[in-house]
This record gives sequence, C-alpha cells and structure tokens, in this order.
Amino acid sequence: MIAENIKKLRQSISEICRNVSRNPEEIKLIAVSKFFGAKEIMEAFRNGITDFGENKAQELEIKFDNIPEKINWHFIGTLQKNKVKTAVKCAGIIHSVDSLILAEEINKRAKLLEKKQQVLLQMKTSYEDSKFGISSEDELIRIADFCMASSNIDLLGLMTMAPLTDDEKIIRDSFSSLRNLMDKLNVQGFKLKELSMGMTSDYKIAIEEGSTMLRIGSAIFGERDYSKSWREL
Repeated sequence: MIAENIKKLRQSISEICRNVSRNPEEIKLIAVSKFFGAKEIMEAFRNGITDFGENKAQELEIKFDNIPEKINWHFIGTLQKNKVKTAVKCAGIIHSVDSLILAEEINKRAKLLEKKQQVLLQMKTSYEDSKFGISSEDELIRIADFCMASSNIDLLGLMTMAPLTDDEKIIRDSFSSLRNLMDKLNVQGFKLKELSMGMTSDYKIAIEEGSTMLRIGSAIFGERDYSKSWREL
C-alpha cells in the first residue's frame, strides 16, 4: 500500500507542477512518520523516500537511534526548550523555530556538537489558537537576524500550517502570506530558499503558492492507529 501511495502522490505532485510551470524536482517530499514504526518507514525508504518528519522529540530520538539507514530526519512539531538537545542531535532540519529563546538554545546545543543546524522559522499565518508560530513581522526579522549572525545555525527559510478549513481561499491566503514574507526578507538580503507548507489535505494549494517542502503523512502511510504504540520498532 505504501509503495502504491508514494507512486500516486508523486504523479499528483508532477501533474500539479506541470499545471503551474514548476519543476517537481524543486519540491522535497517529507514523509510524516509519527506513530508509524520501522516497518512502515523502511517500506517508504525502499520506495525512494529519504526525508522523514517527526513531531515529538522522544519519538524522533528512538527512531534515529534504531533505524540505521541514511535517513534525513526533520523535526516538524512544536519544540520546547528542554527538547532542543534531542532535536539538534537527531534532526537534519528543524522546521519549528518560533522564538528567539529557542534559536539561542539551538545555536548553543549545535555548537556543543560542532554542528551547523539547519532551521526554518515557523510563522503563524492563521487565526486558529491551536496553531503556533511567530506572529509579527518585526519579531520574525529579529529572530532571522540572530540566526544569520549565529555561527551554528543555517537559516533555510520559513514554515507554516494552514488552518483546518474547507475554504480554499483561507488556505491559499495562509500560504501566499508566507511566500510574501520570504520575499520581503530576501529583499533585505536574507537569501532564503525554502517554504515548508502543505500537508495531505492542502498540498495542491501549497505547490501552487510556491512550497518547496511538503509534509505528507496519511497520503503515504494511511490513517494512523493511535491504539498501537510507535515504540514497537
């Protein structure tokens, strides 16, 4: 099932890209593997997926330590300061930097590991209280300035989550506002390239609005069974 899902998803991405004159090679497909174990992850890996996203630091660490293949792990969930050490140890890219305090801790932990940690700044581009992220342009610039000046942070771009709605205009506005923010930063010399936006329910709109990283879970792995433990590696 996973192999067929990946094939269909890649075909869909290619078709959407063709319709908007984009190259599908510009888009990184990140399989969101939370609550799935090594069996499902390895099936996706054998079918060409090399990037996997996790929402919880503990789950990421266990998978990082137990799955030896050359996987590029992404931390995509809300990150607490006391979990930064784990995220920096395991993740090639941290998508969810949403405060100066968090950026400072990432730089500190990365320096201890002699690592240059790739990060994205998470913006709140929707009205939902359940969504996290930087809420003002001034705050975004302050954090971006710190990241650019930090010796152990490599700022790649921005990330957002669209609101959970069937209104395509609201979703599109959420994504286009992130793209516009990146354009503004780049005018100021930040040279950002990545836009992490789009999940199973809205990746078509995300591609149309310039996404370079899609975070796809159920369209690859199917629906999660929360009655089972992801610890069963």
